[in-house]
Amino acid sequence: MNDLKERTKSFALRCMKLCASLPKDRSADILARQLIRSATSVGANYRSALRGRSKAEFIAKVGICLEEADESEFWLDLISSADIMKTNLVEPVREEANALTAIFVTTLKSSKK
Repeated sequence: MNDLKERTKSFALRCMKLCASLPKDRSADILARQLIRSATSVGANYRSALRGRSKAEFIAKVGICLEEADESEFWLDLISSADIMKTNLVEPVREEANALTAIFVTTLKSSKK
């Protein structure tokens, strides 16, 4: 659990650093804001899930983590596809978003059993 807490925090920090290096134009600014919101939400909601008062609350919060990780992957893909930043710089962070999405899918499936 602590490993995933650290991993989601690291993911948020990596996204923030990536956004700080984006060009200073309107499109990049909008995408950066969206990415930072979704990426930081992953870790915040995971921490909240761990403090959940019930299994249902845990499942609901992990569901939000899943949505936000997947949304982060979308913004990262858009940044790369729009040639706002080189794909080789975005890809490792996008892969982490994909990995976190997979982790939360698995967590949801096992929690619902």
